[in-house]
Amino acid sequence: MLILLPPSEGKAVHGDGPPVDAGALALPEVAQAREAVLERLQELCRGPEEAAREVLGLSAAQGEAVRRNRALADAPTLRAADLYTGVLYDRLALPGLLDSPAAGRAAESVLIFSGLWGVLAPGDRVPPYRLSMGVRLPGVGPLGAFWRAQLSDLLDKRAEGRVVVDCRSAAYTAAWRPGGAAAERTVSVRVLRETGTGAAAKRGVVSHMAKAARGTIAHSLLAEGADPRTPAEVAEALNGLGYTAELRAPERRGRPWTLDVIERA
Repeated sequence: MLILLPPSEGKAVHGDGPPVDAGALALPEVAQAREAVLERLQELCRGPEEAAREVLGLSAAQGEAVRRNRALADAPTLRAADLYTGVLYDRLALPGLLDSPAAGRAAESVLIFSGLWGVLAPGDRVPPYRLSMGVRLPGVGPLGAFWRAQLSDLLDKRAEGRVVVDCRSAAYTAAWRPGGAAAERTVSVRVLRETGTGAAAKRGVVSHMAKAARGTIAHSLLAEGADPRTPAEVAEALNGLGYTAELRAPERRGRPWTLDVIERA
């Protein structure tokens, strides 16, 4: 099983580890690409702060993020599991999983997508940074397209024979869209809120709290030792863990399945 996650905008701000080694991160084959994005980001942030904030989509109150980006190559690092905060990561509780019998599953299964690093494993050490996948970085271009060119073949290979549970937000799906046989083993997790009962029941897509639900779902699959091999088995595993999960087939071959997780008001 692979579990695909977005990063979070909220991050811890202090690390105590050695400077980042791009070749020691997950998928070392993209080390040079990581170094190129890092160099361009630092160059941008060493220039006029207002221009950097505009490119990065930051407000005037977020100038510290720009200043931190200026020296990322030499900054102290911490594990990705400890770096990302926010509601999804609060519910996922990666640090606890890495200190539990589920540590091996979490380390092998979780991939965190990043505008700066492409993808990270939970144990990868990187400095706190600010760079979203939706940014068009000078000298690199749209990061989603850049990383898709770097990652697609590698992740297609990583996904061979494995079910993929996709909990990413839309911007981060641009970096890799499973296709072909991989798509047929992929479930895209959607969270719906159901109100009313019987014939009056209505369902709507949940936005912010979907992050919390996806974090809880990923935690449950890892902590409980679920080992699904097909989209149907993902739904079965979640229903067995107390969720209400409904699997929807793709409209055509070569597209992922949709897994609706229903929350009742």
